[in-house]
Amino acid sequence: MKKRILSIAILMLCISLVVFAQGAKELLASSKMEFEGYGAETRGGLDGRIIKVTNLNADGPGSFKEAVLAEGPRVVVFEVAGIIDLEKQQIKIKNPYLTIAGQTAPSPGVTFIRGGLTFDTHDIVMQHVRFRMGDAGAEVGEGYEPEISTAANGNSYNIVVDHCSVSWGVDENLSVSGKRGQGPENASHNITYSNNFISECLAWSVHKKQTMNHSMGTLVMDDCTNIAIIGNYYAHNSERNPWFKGNSSGLIVNNLIYDPGDWAIRLSWIPKEWKGLEEQPSTPIVSIVGNYEKEGPSTKVKAMVGSNYPENDERCYMEDNIIVKADGVTPGNLTDESIPVTLLDEKPIWIDGLTVIPASEVPSYVLKYSGARPADRDEVDKRLVEEFYSGSGKIINSQNEVGGYPVAEAVYRELDEPTGSIEDWLMKYPFEVMPH
Repeated sequence: MKKRILSIAILMLCISLVVFAQGAKELLASSKMEFEGYGAETRGGLDGRIIKVTNLNADGPGSFKEAVLAEGPRVVVFEVAGIIDLEKQQIKIKNPYLTIAGQTAPSPGVTFIRGGLTFDTHDIVMQHVRFRMGDAGAEVGEGYEPEISTAANGNSYNIVVDHCSVSWGVDENLSVSGKRGQGPENASHNITYSNNFISECLAWSVHKKQTMNHSMGTLVMDDCTNIAIIGNYYAHNSERNPWFKGNSSGLIVNNLIYDPGDWAIRLSWIPKEWKGLEEQPSTPIVSIVGNYEKEGPSTKVKAMVGSNYPENDERCYMEDNIIVKADGVTPGNLTDESIPVTLLDEKPIWIDGLTVIPASEVPSYVLKYSGARPADRDEVDKRLVEEFYSGSGKIINSQNEVGGYPVAEAVYRELDEPTGSIEDWLMKYPFEVMPH
């Protein structure tokens, strides 16, 4: 009897060790400084100096703005947590080789409000920060249209935005820009947006285009190439979850899309936008694999993937994608029969060795591991997770509909200095912000 009990105990220990090892493997995959995607080989600022953010000021000594606008390779770390009010600034980062390591902040982490970022340079990594941009009480036509985006030129490449939470944009939430009709060399390329929460872009807000709902998730602009959209949670965005336009290329893999409004994944270029240009675009070159969509209270779209210009003859590759109605059970349509998208037999674009999980596992995985600081979520991200499971929430016009801008007291923690490589030093912090 004792031998049997001992054998059972040993068996249970072995099972526990296997489960622990698998959990550790998943945790490591979610917090490593190496990434999968396009431009993911960048080291950002890891070969440079450490710059500490020591206060929550919009600018000035010790501020985030001063750190990211500095010259030379640099790793921006945080000795403070709380709310950074950008005071309606759209900060344009023009100096390359930058790592923004939000995982180094003490709990509850760093949240930026009332402003956005433009990456007008190359070799950038940003992790574990939150942007709650919002309307900031601005007037229509004032020019306040915050977003997180690359610049509309060829300067933006080798950029990774990973494990961040981006909400309440006025233009888009998290996008990729380019100059239409001037070729891929004049557009953003080699960009990866992975494991982010991209949610609740404002619909009828202060955007200059007041004739249209401007709740937009991610736009991949014309001519932008090698763009990887992997493992993100798109929630309550009316369109662009994401949208790849003419001459663009990339991957849409293992994303969770909840409650899209007018469009989920969109593939199309707009003929009138190319009128008069010497170059004429081709259909986007896109592989769509392992994504999961659940319709919600705001959903009007008829299918996961669509195009609204039949004459464009849009094409893509699709494999192992799931769409369900609001009840979470009834299957929906992968493509819209009224304006069909031609499905290719082989992937037109892919990254060898890319890790892909089955679509059926995407909800549980993304809602556990994606977004900023998953073990230390703010109230917005907690609510967005709950809304997926309960089938609640909706597309909003203002952050005030969901509680308004967050409020938090400043928290300070002095960081030790790395004794070895900066990369090894940073690796201890993701474990503080990932689920255990």
